[in-house]
Amino acid sequence: MTRATTAKKAASTPAAAQVHPGGPGFTAFVGTGPGDPDLLTVRAVRLIEDADVVVTEDPGHADLVAVVRARAAQVGEEQSAEPEIVDGGFGEDGQPLTHAARAKVVVKQAKRGLRVVRLLGGDPFLYASGPEEAQAVAKAGLAFEVVPGVSSVGAVPAYAGIPLTTKDHREVAVVTCGDKVDWSRYADTPTLVLLSAVGQIGDIAKQLIAIGRSPQTPVAMTRVGTTTEQETITSTLEHIAADARAARIAPPAITVIGAVVDLREKLSWFETKPLFGWRVLVPRTKEQSASLSNRIREFGGVPEEVPTISVEPPRNPQQMDKAVRGLVEGRYEWIAFTSVNAVKAVREKFEEYGLDARAFSGLKIAAVGEKTAQAIADWGLRADLVPSGEQSAAGLLEDWPEYDEQLDPINRVFLPRADIATENLVAGLIDLGWECDDVTAYRTVRAAPPPAPTRDAIKTGKFDAVVFTSSSTVRNLVGIAGKPHPSTIIAVIGPATAKTAEEHGLRVDVLAPKPDVELLVEALAGFGASRRAAMLEAGEPVTKPSDRKPSARRRKA
Repeated sequence: MTRATTAKKAASTPAAAQVHPGGPGFTAFVGTGPGDPDLLTVRAVRLIEDADVVVTEDPGHADLVAVVRARAAQVGEEQSAEPEIVDGGFGEDGQPLTHAARAKVVVKQAKRGLRVVRLLGGDPFLYASGPEEAQAVAKAGLAFEVVPGVSSVGAVPAYAGIPLTTKDHREVAVVTCGDKVDWSRYADTPTLVLLSAVGQIGDIAKQLIAIGRSPQTPVAMTRVGTTTEQETITSTLEHIAADARAARIAPPAITVIGAVVDLREKLSWFETKPLFGWRVLVPRTKEQSASLSNRIREFGGVPEEVPTISVEPPRNPQQMDKAVRGLVEGRYEWIAFTSVNAVKAVREKFEEYGLDARAFSGLKIAAVGEKTAQAIADWGLRADLVPSGEQSAAGLLEDWPEYDEQLDPINRVFLPRADIATENLVAGLIDLGWECDDVTAYRTVRAAPPPAPTRDAIKTGKFDAVVFTSSSTVRNLVGIAGKPHPSTIIAVIGPATAKTAEEHGLRVDVLAPKPDVELLVEALAGFGASRRAAMLEAGEPVTKPSDRKPSARRRKA
């Protein structure tokens, strides 16, 4: 193309195409990958966060948008208002839209002059309607961009532990199965990746054997790949049809044929995660469940958050107001934070009065543990005292210095706490010679009962595990939903929580080495890994705790 031709084409570009990428009047065709939200590109996440309108392809895309925006909120990122969700996959009659009908939906939204994000599964330009829709937008003189996505063609086999190429097998063919496939073209191709093959796999296998492929050629079929519902069966061309029926494999699924399938035995990494597919109940305050749930997902689990506690301001704020004024006036030598919620409550009170961290000048700060210390650090402060041993009130007392008239100008401690906190810390500080202003900074209130299906799942053992992060979560969960089934693995954050669980008739299976939510999940994952190893060593199939027969009961040790 000559320079003149290039200039001429630039001059003829519609004015709408000059708008800022990602801004109003701009459409982005975004690939969502094969299912796992963590496989979204950075560009895709940014566009979803800023979108005014999101045109979806399947019902799961609305949940994906919610996940992306929730994660942004967790790290304090500014976002636009909630986007309008438009169904671009199905019509009002519930039937899938044609490519042309989908293009009309996208163009209609694009003409509104808003930031439009069109979500397509996998990659927009690979086995998708992206090309047709993008051409329609271009024809309308509207600006757009294409954000590639991770295609299921490569991602699903990778999550199944199957490389599509190796140094010994360099050729691969991707085949969309239909009535007119000429299978003789693939007689010598080492690796085949089949799309939409579930219903035809018997006939396909017969045709491949008929053209010379060995009946013993390895075959793998993976359904809903990259999600925690992923399931893979391995077989041969001779037996794949029967094995797929026996396993009840249903679309969507990716089929791989070739010697590379044998590498799954050594390279399977996703389905062998210690909590893979475990349904884990997370009974916490809604504000505190995110980090715990994310950690569970990293180990392959499926967290289900059930709020059991609502954190609310104290009924009488005057005591808290008086204590904060005393802090500013230099009334205290120490302030002791026994929870992240306590830090949050004091910080909110400071913001209410227009104060900032400078008011802590000359004041010593104690934190009950590393998480609380981190919340203090996020405020721009540093904890002077964190337990060197057990991260609890008892551990804090172990390291707390005695009051010394010569060294300590003031003998008073400000202790902002929950309304249901124990008195052990106060009594211990008094024994060390300190005076305490024990102030209710916030209240913990039992949440409303979860929906009936969740309560039924708790009682009947449909959850594989439950993680308790405090004694109150034990009491409140049992109070609003009933006791977990005996087959459910019980994991607790510390000895006090374990004691409460046992008092409620629960057998504790997992105890965190320290009262830390990440260590709690790691301990649960260690339990799951040991359980899996024991099953494999015994030659038994790997099952989840919820797979036990309903009659299976555990006695309290």
